[in-house]
Amino acid sequence: MNYALAYDIGTTGVKTCLFEIDKEIKLGASALEGYELYVFPDGGAEQDPNEWWSAMCSTTKQLIEKSGIDPSVIDGISFCSQMQGLVLVDKDGLPVRRAMSYMDQRAREELKKYMAYGPQIAGGNIPKVLKSLVITGAASVSVKDPVYKYLWVKNHEAENFKKVYKWLDVKESLIARMTGEFIMTEDSAFSTMLLDVRNNKNVWSKEMCKMFDVDPDHLAKIIKSTDKVGGLTAKAAAELGLKEGTMVFGGGGDASLIGVGAGSVKLHDTHIYIGTSGWVSTVVDKNMVDTSAMIAATVGAQPGYYNYFAELETAGKCLEWVKDHLALDEIGIYLKKVHVAQDRESLYTNLYQYMSEVTDSVPAGSNGVIFTPWLHGNRCPFEDPNARGMFYNISLETGKSELIRAVAEGVCMHMRWVLETEEKKTKTSETIRFVGGGALSDSTSQILADCIGRKVETVANPQNVGAVGAAVVVAVGLGIIDSVLQAGDLVKAEKTFIPNPKNKPAYDKNFEAYKEIYKSNKGIFKILNG
Repeated sequence: MNYALAYDIGTTGVKTCLFEIDKEIKLGASALEGYELYVFPDGGAEQDPNEWWSAMCSTTKQLIEKSGIDPSVIDGISFCSQMQGLVLVDKDGLPVRRAMSYMDQRAREELKKYMAYGPQIAGGNIPKVLKSLVITGAASVSVKDPVYKYLWVKNHEAENFKKVYKWLDVKESLIARMTGEFIMTEDSAFSTMLLDVRNNKNVWSKEMCKMFDVDPDHLAKIIKSTDKVGGLTAKAAAELGLKEGTMVFGGGGDASLIGVGAGSVKLHDTHIYIGTSGWVSTVVDKNMVDTSAMIAATVGAQPGYYNYFAELETAGKCLEWVKDHLALDEIGIYLKKVHVAQDRESLYTNLYQYMSEVTDSVPAGSNGVIFTPWLHGNRCPFEDPNARGMFYNISLETGKSELIRAVAEGVCMHMRWVLETEEKKTKTSETIRFVGGGALSDSTSQILADCIGRKVETVANPQNVGAVGAAVVVAVGLGIIDSVLQAGDLVKAEKTFIPNPKNKPAYDKNFEAYKEIYKSNKGIFKILNG
């Protein structure tokens, strides 16, 4: 029996999981702790790496106590984390400023200066886009891309920038704190769009660094997800409550490892994720890009395979919004005459149950009400930081029940839009693996099946699949299994949802209207939020 410790570093919290690895990967114990996302009126979105570390230390100690195991039996540690963050650290591996989240969209001027000028395609200067596509397989044409965050700090915070030793992503900053080593896994390096992927070289591109005025010395050593980085330092081990020298592996970003943890690893396997953000991802065996829809094949954890990946910036975050601003207002602090205000966990559990009951009480299509889930702009299949959420087609008969269901449907309809866009470039699977916190709801799972018109499968503990993917990385790194591709044999479907043909007309009608809503309101979004 081998044990792996996995940290899933999300936008709203860390899930720390202990897995037993034998003939299958089994969850032994887990602990969860949240932290802040600091959002600013100018489009800024930041997190404090010290809060990540504090939550890791707390949950690790909780997990060890809960499981009763001796830390010395843990064979390896790895990560699954949010991606495209910017964590600038000094020579001691400590952040010189708070981390800029993947959601941060302050660097509009940097985007204009370096990419969005002159003759353009897909929002970028044509010669630069074409050059980027040849070298990196993608192009930095979004204000949320990490390189513009890097340049924003360079231009706005000169004193902080002088302290920078390395540019890291989220998990890499934590690995540096654990081991003293400065690395970037291939998938994180790809997401900077400075990686030369020609002939699978996967090295930093001097040409791209020159194009964006990036100091090559700020870039870390590139490794594979399954590579060993180093052992826990004495200081890190003491703070975490673990054994010094415990081996740390590279791990991967959520876009890479959630599919692995879902068991969606074979060619053309497709999974849909609804967590704080959301996406549709399909496994492909070649680099491909759709610049018009902002979809690209990202480097995966399995050598030679890519994830054709399209993101929705706020997915589960929309469900959280409706929980806080519609469901909670609806029932106040009482639910079924039971006072739950003093018990946060009970309150939220009951709220989500309440929302599921409400959703099931409203017919498909929410009586014509449509919700757009662009609460912090949107990336795919259109890039627009000015886009926002709205309820469309409200009438005198509309109540909160229709609004609550419309939010779930709006997220699922966006997933349909992205899925159909992906199919223009590659084959996708007929059966979709659905994972993330959204997959805990049978109501949402059925709505997704009805919206996309395909069979949907969920797995056990779908909110933990990122951590499962990290455990697979450890298993490969330790030689317990040969390849990430074996994850498909270790993760089985638990529930299946079949599309209800009676709901197809309502969803087809709403879907056509949904796509037109953005086209009709693009100019208004720019006036209000540009």
